[in-house]
Amino acid sequence: MRKSLFAVAAVMALFAADAAPAAAYKTAVFAGGCFWSAEKAMEHLPGVANVVVGYAGGARRNPTYANHQGYLEAVKVTYDPARTTYAKLVDGFFHNIVPTDGGGQICDRGPSYHTAVFVADPQEQAAASNVRAQISKTLGKPVATEIRPAAQFWMGEDYHQDYARRNPAAYAAYRKGCGRDAALKAVWGGR
Repeated sequence: MRKSLFAVAAVMALFAADAAPAAAYKTAVFAGGCFWSAEKAMEHLPGVANVVVGYAGGARRNPTYANHQGYLEAVKVTYDPARTTYAKLVDGFFHNIVPTDGGGQICDRGPSYHTAVFVADPQEQAAASNVRAQISKTLGKPVATEIRPAAQFWMGEDYHQDYARRNPAAYAAYRKGCGRDAALKAVWGGR
């Protein structure tokens, strides 16, 4: 009995040493067009612990999918700063959108689908601005993605959370029908 308690304690210590305390995690908010696609892209970046979809950048309280005029579809990314940097997240975000498109993203058009990086402090502002300038230089075009001050993030409805994982066939059909992969390849191909 005593050996098994020590074994359990040792295994728990290994897991605890590998995971950063939740208090050490930080969050970042990005609007990347369709929040299903932004969630899918961001959750696979190194150091990302969690991604939720919702709405940011608007003025009205309690937006919903049916009533989010003035808001951008957005994601809130929880990440471990011991495993990645804010600048790397911003770079990963840019590489999963068409940053030169000011009218939305790929087949999702209109104000709700504009892109933005929401910054919480001067360090995030500087990092986002530096990455944005590098992206513009790499693409040889102006970047339409805005850098905005942090805003209230409103969690999206449950049925939108983890949509690509919970509805793989429907999401794959949307992604293919939208031409998302072809559009991203055209922008980022060998870059």
